[in-house]
Amino acid sequence: MKSQTVTWLLRIVVAVIFSQTLFFKFTASEESVYIFSTLGMEPFGRIATGIAELTAAILILIPRTSYIGALIGLGVMTGAIASHLTVLGIEVQNDGGTLFIMALVVFSCCATLVYQNKSKVFNLLKLKF
Repeated sequence: MKSQTVTWLLRIVVAVIFSQTLFFKFTASEESVYIFSTLGMEPFGRIATGIAELTAAILILIPRTSYIGALIGLGVMTGAIASHLTVLGIEVQNDGGTLFIMALVVFSCCATLVYQNKSKVFNLLKLKF
């Protein structure tokens, strides 16, 4: 029972953070436009990332597909963390590193969920270990 509570907490954290950032991506907020312009991906990268995050947030809340949502989230957050470390910097427009920290939190939650479901992931990839 305790393990299911932790799993649901991880899922909810990811879904809430993704849902929160979707508003900024889909409304073309100044900060999102700045980030994706700096990365040379505005507007298509911003919109595609928003769609990927929305898909991950929905899938992660459905127990049967949560590992797929976690895989998508892991991929998106790998890109976000890499962008922060190579182009954007930890702090973006004086946010105190909030976006970077949220990316690390989502990455950690998704990585934990993927690890919890590693057998399903291996089956998805048709790998047998």
